[in-house]
Amino acid sequence: VQLQASGGGSVQAGGSLRLSCAASTRAVSNNGMGWFRQAPGKERDFVASVAWNGGGTLYADSVEGRFKISRGYAASTMYLEMSALTPEDTAIYYCAATRGAWSSTSRSNYNYWGQGTLVTVSS
Repeated sequence: VQLQASGGGSVQAGGSLRLSCAASTRAVSNNGMGWFRQAPGKERDFVASVAWNGGGTLYADSVEGRFKISRGYAASTMYLEMSALTPEDTAIYYCAATRGAWSSTSRSNYNYWGQGTLVTVSS
């Protein structure tokens, strides 16, 4: 399974972006998926996750109420709608798929990773 993240870019604080993640196979439609992010010099942190059926959404406290995760109609795609962005949201965003069907906050539960897309938020 290959995952391709896209949609990153530069935006001013308060702006919005929509990230997309496309899988190379529809088999991932049976897996949970999620977004993680890694800021320079920091660990890769959980952002949001969604179960195979589009439910079971989980969010990091830092993005709750500002970000929305969803799956596409084919379920092999995933989106992250980000609003009210702040400079603290600047990071490389990675999409990933879990070993099972459900959402998860733990990196160890993800066995497929995309290459990342850079989001830069300026003040």
